[in-house]
Amino acid sequence: MITLPRLGVDPLAFPDVESALREPDGLLAFGGDLSRERLLAAYARGIFPWFSPGQPILWWSPDPRLVFHTAAMHVPRRLRRWLRGCSWSIRVDTAFGDVIDACAAPRDADGGTWITPAMRAAYVLLHEGGDAHSVEVWDGDELVGGIYGVSIGRMFFGESMFSRRDHASKVALLALAHGLAAMGMPLLDAQVSSPHLFTLGGTEMPRAAFTHAIGGLVTLPPPRTSDWRAAFAALAPAELAGPGVAPET
Repeated sequence: MITLPRLGVDPLAFPDVESALREPDGLLAFGGDLSRERLLAAYARGIFPWFSPGQPILWWSPDPRLVFHTAAMHVPRRLRRWLRGCSWSIRVDTAFGDVIDACAAPRDADGGTWITPAMRAAYVLLHEGGDAHSVEVWDGDELVGGIYGVSIGRMFFGESMFSRRDHASKVALLALAHGLAAMGMPLLDAQVSSPHLFTLGGTEMPRAAFTHAIGGLVTLPPPRTSDWRAAFAALAPAELAGPGVAPET
């Protein structure tokens, strides 16, 4: 039987992440709410919400944590060649609601999603307050891929991404890392490991090292709205295959 601490009314109060369960990995607490203050306090400590419809709000801090070093992304040779011929365009913060809706769309026969209406509403509010951003991939006027997440100080916490065309989510992720590096944001949190993310340079970081690293980054002055726009202005997929990415080994 699992026993978890229940969050109270104080949005800043969370258990120490080192008290998280080992199985399921990283489950830390339940309850509370999805207010802006609580969400930002959680992310700044290396904690994020993840729960299914019908469940209470569950809070997680897995160990290890999958991260990307934004200036050292890995682009496989075939993807590199494909990017150089790609005519898609990349934009930032022009369709946040559409990106989160696409990420929430069922992806299997069960038809389930963890992005509940309450989760969607919470992250849209974060976006409206400048605390969450989306990077979108467009084929003409068609949104074909994207990624969204939470930004605190000089740290970005990726939440979810989607793809309606082959490679579209990879383009979104590489574009996000490119823009973050340009704004002096060295680390991108991807939460949990997957073979797909390893192919693009994801590495596992022990939770203690991760929380230590973000502890400094979240206190730094955040980029301005104009910085976000400038970092992605005129960014094309071909640039993601060129200098600034780690060579294939």
